[in-house]
Amino acid sequence: MWNWFWKQPQPPPPVVLVPPLFDFPPISARTRMLETSYNVLFGKLALKCLFDDYYYQARHFTTRIMLKPIDDPHVDLIATVSGPLDNKTEENITGNALFRWQSDVNDPHTFIDLYVSTIDPILQMRSCAYYPKYGFGAFGVFPMILKKRVGSDESGMMGLRYGSGNLSFGVTLLPFATKDELPKTAWLVSRMGRMTAGVQYEPQQGNAKLSNLMNWSCAMSYGVGSGSPLSPSFNFGLELVKSTQFVASFYQHMVVQRRVKNPLEQNSVVGITNYIDFGFELQTSVDDAIAANNISDSTFQIGASWQANKNFLLKAKVGPSSSSLALAFKSWWKPSFTFSISATRDRADGKVQFGFGIQSESLREASYQRADPNFVMLTPSKEHLAEGIVWETGKRPMLQSDINAGHFDGLPREMRPLDKFL
Repeated sequence: MWNWFWKQPQPPPPVVLVPPLFDFPPISARTRMLETSYNVLFGKLALKCLFDDYYYQARHFTTRIMLKPIDDPHVDLIATVSGPLDNKTEENITGNALFRWQSDVNDPHTFIDLYVSTIDPILQMRSCAYYPKYGFGAFGVFPMILKKRVGSDESGMMGLRYGSGNLSFGVTLLPFATKDELPKTAWLVSRMGRMTAGVQYEPQQGNAKLSNLMNWSCAMSYGVGSGSPLSPSFNFGLELVKSTQFVASFYQHMVVQRRVKNPLEQNSVVGITNYIDFGFELQTSVDDAIAANNISDSTFQIGASWQANKNFLLKAKVGPSSSSLALAFKSWWKPSFTFSISATRDRADGKVQFGFGIQSESLREASYQRADPNFVMLTPSKEHLAEGIVWETGKRPMLQSDINAGHFDGLPREMRPLDKFL
């Protein structure tokens, strides 16, 4: 009878912790409209982040502050100071700052920024305007102050582009270029299902003929995935660069869930989501002249990263001349704080040297929430229901949600795919 009035409390449902990615979208993606689509597709942007981010030059440091004012989210500032750790070298400590204005908070493709630095260019302006309704855009890079100008390349660059979901083409021009230097680049990229193919024309100085194969590069790739970090993806690409170099690359992003037994967490926490990235890049020369000069005509690098939780990221890469390891710790305060250290071992002398980096950021939001209990969403501290996940010995269930069907409207803007157009 008393059970009618006093119900036994129900145990809390099982939950899975799903941390936010360290850096998504990557900072380099904000300026991809200033690059040709050929230079950022075929997995190139993801591989660049995997092989470069958090790896520092040996015996050097980098300090970066990225701030966005609360009163005006359309503007932000990135300031960087870097240099050697000791005074034994002749290198100087350099500093630069980038002030950016963005017309739409949710659309990074129309903006203007000013870049100031202690080295050339001392002052540079970059601007881009893109109209998604029509698919057309214009962009330009203009060095305002230089210590000295040598050649037409240092007078700036302008470009026009068209982009849709399956096609991208455009051209870049030098304002004061000679007839032989027009255009600076031209590209055409097309996507057909999971296949992406493209060509790019970059005329060589003194021989800008279309029939010269040294002026052309071509690439193709096969990719699976939505482009959102919540969904597993991979990309395999092949590229022939100016008929002299062949590049093969592979990149895979995996989203896995593992058991977790953390005494600091509640008993209802049964697992945590991890992100594992793997990449491979092979470059080899197809020019007989390079081999005749006894110059190393091929190189490769293999890299991997593992984000164990919201605070720790481990990366490693191996190449023929050196191997590197990087560890990053991030606190999700406002602004967030990241400390990272990298170690590089040179195979020639066997020495291990270190580099350090400190970063403070308030550009990207870290608080992601969704009420649907069947959808696992990124969040720094909030726990989400894990109904439907069966933890069996020897099996790791993959992350399943609406994103597999291409439904991105409920996602925060930071987690939506980058490649809505080429």
